[in-house]
Amino acid sequence: MSYVTKSPWIIHYDGSSCNGCDIEVLACLTPMYDIERFGIINTGNPKHADVFLVTGAINEQNKPVVKQIYDQMPEPKVVIAVGICATSGGIFAECYNVQGGTDMVIPVDVYVPGCAARPEAIIDGVVQGLGVLAEKRAAMEKK
Repeated sequence: MSYVTKSPWIIHYDGSSCNGCDIEVLACLTPMYDIERFGIINTGNPKHADVFLVTGAINEQNKPVVKQIYDQMPEPKVVIAVGICATSGGIFAECYNVQGGTDMVIPVDVYVPGCAARPEAIIDGVVQGLGVLAEKRAAMEKK
């Protein structure tokens, strides 16, 4: 089966966080960092997204939301956990309602460390994610 090559689309979800990483994700869209130079388009619809960018820890309230967004995304898809909260729960890990990092709910392909993660690190993580996405697309074409 042949797949159409297109620009990768990203959907961003903020779990329970301090919003530090969200501000840095938005900084990636500014002319200074310009993540769109890689052909990336930010979308709000998971049915159009190839890359799921998660910031913040996973708690009981957002656990079904994260799972639903992930399930709505078409294959192949890549998940990037941005910041220490998304990777392990961070400073919120000991809270009564926090499950932990994103990988407690859905599989994660790329981990971007930091509190808050710098725009350069986020862009590096997205570029790594695009490599994983290309590998997944190639594997699907072989089937």
